[in-house]
Amino acid sequence: MTAQAATPHPEHEGDRAFFGHPRGLATLAGTELWERFSYYGMRAILLLYLTDTVANGGLSMDATTGAAFVSIYGTSVYLVSVIGGWLADRVVGARRAVLYGGVIIAAGHVSLTVPGYGFSMLGIGLVALGTGLLKPNVSSMVGELYARDDPRRDPAFSIFYMGINIGSLFAPLVVGIVQRAWGYHAGFSVAAVGMAVALVFFVGGYRYLGRAGTDVPNPVRPEDRPAVLRLGLLVVGAVVVATALAVVVAGGWAVEVFIDATSYLALATPAVLLTVMYRSKRVTAAERPRVVAYVPLFVASMLFWMIFEQAATTLTQFAADRTDLQLFGITLSPAFFQSVNPASIILLAPVFAWLWTKTGDRPPTAYKFVLGLTLAALSFVFLATMSAAFAGTLAPPWVLIIVYVIQSLGELCLSPVGIAATTLLAPRAFRGQAMALWFLSNAAGQAITAQTIEATDGVSDTAYFGGIGLVALVCAGVLLALAPWVTRHVRRADELEREAAGGGPDGGRG
Repeated sequence: MTAQAATPHPEHEGDRAFFGHPRGLATLAGTELWERFSYYGMRAILLLYLTDTVANGGLSMDATTGAAFVSIYGTSVYLVSVIGGWLADRVVGARRAVLYGGVIIAAGHVSLTVPGYGFSMLGIGLVALGTGLLKPNVSSMVGELYARDDPRRDPAFSIFYMGINIGSLFAPLVVGIVQRAWGYHAGFSVAAVGMAVALVFFVGGYRYLGRAGTDVPNPVRPEDRPAVLRLGLLVVGAVVVATALAVVVAGGWAVEVFIDATSYLALATPAVLLTVMYRSKRVTAAERPRVVAYVPLFVASMLFWMIFEQAATTLTQFAADRTDLQLFGITLSPAFFQSVNPASIILLAPVFAWLWTKTGDRPPTAYKFVLGLTLAALSFVFLATMSAAFAGTLAPPWVLIIVYVIQSLGELCLSPVGIAATTLLAPRAFRGQAMALWFLSNAAGQAITAQTIEATDGVSDTAYFGGIGLVALVCAGVLLALAPWVTRHVRRADELEREAAGGGPDGGRG
């Protein structure tokens, strides 16, 4: 999203105080750890809060609408991330975007601690807005601590993402325990404390960041203002059209209008962006095959996230309604199971890093996408099978644990290579928007989830999970058939670029 500095601030070059890395990495990793703690802690109990009875402290939203709403909340976070990256690039810089985002998130969590529908909706909206500002930009600041050829750069991101998973691991555990003991608003207060700690880390560590995140890489110039105004009007117009269409479909104003309007935007935006990329005069003939090759990968990513992000919706419902929460004499919170994924990532990520190194980073990217989507699909097929096997009774806890482990394996196949593939296949003129496109695959996937949940209201768990799993398996099969075609398109683009640069098809001098 945000452009990275070509060279680090001089004070970072010799700074190895944090496990051989600049102390600024500790600041950013700590900030992200606690921000993720607050985000996943709040998300872990959000559906339960929305759908529980007023007598139990909830909002009494029906289960279908609540699950669709939580999915669209996730969609809105990733949609706003695109705007957050643009604002950092063109207006405020990454550091101020992170600070403003953190303050807005904290205000949202505080609002959620206050009982009442209005405060809850305000809080959810503020958390989504703040996360969209913070999430893409704190990551970009990590890159600004290092020169592009600094060998510490990749290990730095590994440390940074380990912080993300540590925060994600403990958040559902802690918030779930607090919520069961003292209620939903007490659970939200834990998330508020987590965000406060994140802000302390960030502001307190300013002196270790040097100039990272202070520059505005591509500021809006006076001559740019008409184009920016047109872009703003286009965005507002798209929102108005999507909302009007949603009102017509819903037959009036209701929560469903927000769900449907956001879904339309999330599904239309990547289609428009990919079309603009392909037809742009700034995209060369050599680059167009890459744009075409990226489309099936984007669709596979979208379907993967559609399944994976149901941790906060349908899987939470399954945990609360269909799962025996007694394990070794301990009563689990439904939120507990959301900690299985980050725990699996922490344990398995080094294994996968070793595996890809040993295999020479093979199989090719398209086949890794196939593996990731297949594993996600199989997790739902397995859950459908277990739902049928334990019909009329509660499923044991190990069922959901296995589901999350299978999905984590899929994530390790698809997510890391997805970022690399996005930046590799994006045309040079659109490199700055490449990560926006990657975020949009998650947004679109959760939008599909929201629409699917609404469309399958009343369908059994077995039919729901089995149907999605089988459709995803078919799509994985289609991608497997297309994988050689995708690889050929990428290689053809490489050949065309070499020829355009004056080399022969084999990369020689002619």
